[in-house]
Amino acid sequence: MLQMRPNCECCDKDLPPDAHDALICSFECTFCADCATGVLKGRCPNCGGTFAPRPRRAAHLLVKYPASTERVRKPDGCAAASA
Repeated sequence: MLQMRPNCECCDKDLPPDAHDALICSFECTFCADCATGVLKGRCPNCGGTFAPRPRRAAHLLVKYPASTERVRKPDGCAAASA
């Protein structure tokens, strides 16, 4: 099941389950649209894959299958990936 991580790994922006600007790669690395398209230029810094919009889970299913609360963040943001 999709984890639906709560933040961008680069800038730590909050990305709630209903966020329209959350993008993921095939390994569920999660980024906001600004970082994914700007800083990362469409490539995941972890696996090199491309991004797709993260699906949104219906509100009634979030009760039974909640989004993750574990924040994943690169210590230096994505500065190293953009260098």
